Amino acid sequence: MSEGRRLEVLRAIVEDYVHSREPVGSKALVDRHHLGVSSATIRNDMAALEEEGLIVAPHTSAGRIPTDKGYRLFVDRISDVKPLSSAERRAIQALLESAGDLDDVMDRTVRLLSQLTNQVAVIQYPRLGRACTRHIEFVLLAPQQVLVVLIADNGKVEQRVISLPDPVTDEELSDLRSAYLSELAGHPLDSVGGLLRNGLKDARPGTEAIVPPLSAALESLAAATQEERILMAGTANLARSTMDFPLSIGPILEALEEQVVLLRLLSEMQQDARGISVRIGHENPYGSLAETSVVATGYGPGSSAKLGILGPTRMDYPTTMAAVRAVARYLSRILAG
Repeated sequence: MSEGRRLEVLRAIVEDYVHSREPVGSKALVDRHHLGVSSATIRNDMAALEEEGLIVAPHTSAGRIPTDKGYRLFVDRISDVKPLSSAERRAIQALLESAGDLDDVMDRTVRLLSQLTNQVAVIQYPRLGRACTRHIEFVLLAPQQVLVVLIADNGKVEQRVISLPDPVTDEELSDLRSAYLSELAGHPLDSVGGLLRNGLKDARPGTEAIVPPLSAALESLAAATQEERILMAGTANLARSTMDFPLSIGPILEALEEQVVLLRLLSEMQQDARGISVRIGHENPYGSLAETSVVATGYGPGSSAKLGILGPTRMDYPTTMAAVRAVARYLSRILAG
């Protein structure tokens, strides 16, 4: 039996099943693919593939579908990730380059990736611990109520409304903002707490009572930028794929909602030589995701943050891998620029 033909038969079964969602039989393979052999030979190849656990009969019909092991062999045999079309690349570049701050970039990225793949797209916010303070703003909403805004040098914006023990004027707030900027501008966000621990050096006389709550708010906003966060889009795509989840889609939706499982999984996934990571079905260590596949890659400095997609094991792996890698590369360029 030809090893090369056996792999071609597996590839054809994967491609046909992904396209049709129907079990694939030997006659369909002969009709749709130029394998150069008879249906009887193809049946023998399929029997060998089934014996190896690469395909399985979902019921008593002659058709077969890939197993997790079969998908894994198929994915591993993809020698190179195909590039996206010129039109797709231009669309990605135009959409991401016109984004505003970091939140806008993240939102556009995850929605774009979901649209390109028709799957659930997930993006992990970059770790911002070493980002620095670029600007601080205090907005007086009422005599004892202030909106505190902290802007990082990578465009991340955090804000919070706080109450003060004493009334404050716009002039006093302006002076305090200048004092905080003098103290914090250009310093890493993870050093804000230490810098403010001993008070504010240039605080205006008479504002001593309102400095502690302002400092506490800034320290809290700086800490918030270091929390691990993910953003998702396209969850409705799972609802349109319920036939791909014979057990229940409920645990998958719960895992997406909790986000902790996804954060752990993304942090554990290691890229291969193609710059991509693929977890298929039961390769996922979390039972709630055992009927899904996750395709992810790193982006940004050191590729420490991840973006990717989650969907049924019956997915177009070559196209999905290409989309994930292309979007990650454009995002890395924008964040570096």
